[in-house]
Amino acid sequence: MPVTRQNKPAGAYPAVRPRRMRRDVFSRRLMRETRLSTDDLIYPLFVIEGRGREAIPSMPGIERVSIDELLKEAAELVKLGVPAVALFPVTPAAKKSLDAAEAWNPEGIAQRAIRALRKEFPALGVISDVALDPFTTHGQDGIIDADGYVQNDVSVTALVRQALSHAEAGAQVVAPSDMMDGRIGAIREALEAKGHVNTRILAYAAKYASNFYSPFRDAVGSATSLGKGDKYTYQMDPANGDEALREVALDLAEGADMVMVKPGLPYLDIVRRVKAEFGAPTFVYQVSGEYSMLMAAAANGWLDERATALECLTAIKRAGADAVLTYFAKRAAVWLRESG
Repeated sequence: MPVTRQNKPAGAYPAVRPRRMRRDVFSRRLMRETRLSTDDLIYPLFVIEGRGREAIPSMPGIERVSIDELLKEAAELVKLGVPAVALFPVTPAAKKSLDAAEAWNPEGIAQRAIRALRKEFPALGVISDVALDPFTTHGQDGIIDADGYVQNDVSVTALVRQALSHAEAGAQVVAPSDMMDGRIGAIREALEAKGHVNTRILAYAAKYASNFYSPFRDAVGSATSLGKGDKYTYQMDPANGDEALREVALDLAEGADMVMVKPGLPYLDIVRRVKAEFGAPTFVYQVSGEYSMLMAAAANGWLDERATALECLTAIKRAGADAVLTYFAKRAAVWLRESG
């Protein structure tokens, strides 16, 4: 026999019922604490020479695009209201070298892509990746010595040249993702000296030596160069949390305008700590491995792509992220528009 209001035993039920507010859509909406919007999304794009598109087998639905196709992507993103893109160049093997000199070539693929985007879509934010691994023959994010060790200060000098070339091409944001010591201060000083006072720096301040990056390395063509090498001597140990706060503090002190935590979902505790400690603009990169895992599960019918992707993005936002670099950005913008 069901218990009714009339026969309910005295004191058998609590006066406070949290489920009341979950009863209807309107009340769930009224009490919703975290809201994901198109304003939170940044779309990473891989740019190649020539004309056309190339599928990335390890990242279903994501392609490498030539500059003319990049402009088509940008037009769609502008219509959807996505505020910014992040550019990652794919460098032909013939242009890679030990000193990564192609990284600051004013006619390089990244620099030409930046100029094209800024000309056609001046209101679209362009975030340029400042890193040497797409340009080195060994796939490391810096310049190595005779023993294969990534040299810090020599690499910083190269990164400064790369960042300046991006600023001169028109990038509103340069994003050093290398994790070299002191590179934010050196880049900030160089930007100021050259008159780029409004060029923002998005520092990959807490970038972990993660196993979730493999599809990205396939996408930019650094996986073959890196081979069995690793990046443990400069990217952070996944076991460390306090170290991330120290890294963020250093980058902010050196002039970073925004900080990045990378990867995303496995490091949401770090996102929360960074946002609570510093209150600075805090971005998260939902990296290639996170994307590819979800897409593989969706392809097998184990997860609903749309529902799970939006849930993951909301979780990142709830942890404290102000914006998310995500390969779901374009699709998420469509889904959010459809849901009102």
